[in-house]
Amino acid sequence: NNQDPMNPLDNAQMTSQIAQINTVTGIQQLNQTMQSMATQFNSLQVMQGTTLIGRNVMTEGSTLAVADKTGKGGFELDSAATGVKIQVMTAGGQVIDTVDMGAQSAGRHTFEWDASNYTGATDALQFRVKAVNGSTPIDAGALSLSKVTAAGAENGQLVLTLANGKTINYDQIKALV
Repeated sequence: NNQDPMNPLDNAQMTSQIAQINTVTGIQQLNQTMQSMATQFNSLQVMQGTTLIGRNVMTEGSTLAVADKTGKGGFELDSAATGVKIQVMTAGGQVIDTVDMGAQSAGRHTFEWDASNYTGATDALQFRVKAVNGSTPIDAGALSLSKVTAAGAENGQLVLTLANGKTINYDQIKALV
């Protein structure tokens, strides 16, 4: 319909059309290859995530993990502190005990709290970190400790389910303990 009857075969146009067809075919094959690689990558992520099952991880949060009469948690200091105190609190914010950690260097640290004398429910205990350098307060981030119970993938991201009921992305892990 669109051919010129006086010039039925123009070599330049024919070569151009063949090149366009090959380009489209190449792009389709590239897309299929990339989709296959993405699927394989997701599978590898989940397989790697399963190696974390049963391991303890630290994530941002102030929930105190209590097991076998011992509460565990962590904190991160932006700079060295001359004094660090961990205040253990009920869900309502009432301070029930304080753990004196003394001087601590900058970075991540863990702590333990003896919960053997506490008779209340331990599943809702929280903690707060108070750090000072001399009399100057220092920024301290609370880190919750929890065990990984499952691994999966959502939207191409590795997702971990924790024993405390939270579901987190892999990049939310601050440390393996």
